[in-house]
Amino acid sequence: MTVLVTGGAGFVGSHFARLAVESGRRVVVLDDFSGGTRPRLPDAVKIVEGDIADRALVTQLLRDHGITAVAHFAGKIQVGESVQKPALYFERNVIRSLALLDVIREHAPITFLFSSTAAVYGTPERTPIDEDSRLAPISPYGATKLAIEQALEAYGIAYGIRWAALRYFNAAGAHPDGTLRENHEPETHLIPLVIDAALGRRPPLTVFGDDYATADGTCIRDYVHVNDLARAHLAAIDALDAGRPVGIVNLASGRGFSVREVLDEAGRVLGTPVPHTMGPRRAGDPAILLASCSRAADVLGWRTERSDLTSILADAAGSRR
Repeated sequence: MTVLVTGGAGFVGSHFARLAVESGRRVVVLDDFSGGTRPRLPDAVKIVEGDIADRALVTQLLRDHGITAVAHFAGKIQVGESVQKPALYFERNVIRSLALLDVIREHAPITFLFSSTAAVYGTPERTPIDEDSRLAPISPYGATKLAIEQALEAYGIAYGIRWAALRYFNAAGAHPDGTLRENHEPETHLIPLVIDAALGRRPPLTVFGDDYATADGTCIRDYVHVNDLARAHLAAIDALDAGRPVGIVNLASGRGFSVREVLDEAGRVLGTPVPHTMGPRRAGDPAILLASCSRAADVLGWRTERSDLTSILADAAGSRR
């Protein structure tokens, strides 16, 4: 089996590419390196620089390497930027993804995994959030991910594409050996910001709001370790190749931690308090985002292994020292 990993130089994509090789699969990474990072991947991974919308290139890769599955991680991911630059997000996340899908459907049967997001839910009506919850994205980023999910459902019916859309909640952590890590610029995710603030690499962290209807007044989020996400993708490929439908699946720990709990645990892991100040709420931040993960267990046989807060912080910190 050979897997084409688009966006394989990114945070989740690089962890998946490494795990796929370690599981005995052949891996080809296609990335335009617009994020500026080149992760330390095993020598067995073939890395190709290019655009997912380059039909000739994708066709060549599918034919030359006997691709049997595509794991699609490529795309823009910053919610705030998507509000300021929606045209960029619809072009990168929708138009280019559809171009990729059109090549794949011409070379069926190829299994297709889509890196989706909990942002498709928007502000939830209830928690925990399950896959049947209302879909109402509040950012162009979330809207672009939902558009591809809807395309996949239609392509599955019309063209027989075997697919899965895996909705991440808060991807976090790093490879336990420190070789792969989260490396966005600008960084917008809480855990790397917390660690860098504690290590003196960034100014004190601003906590946006401490008057929410939670036990300590700060927002609660559901974090999932990046290695657990990578394992879920392998499980999805196995399920689809065995002829079992997957469709939409939440990937999360099923347990929420508040911003203050993250700060306190980071201080214990790092042995130093995290400098921070309190700020006003950000518009659009729900008090609690917590997932139901029962479908992942039922459909994929997947459960988290390293998604406790201590492991996530320890691994992330080890990769950033």
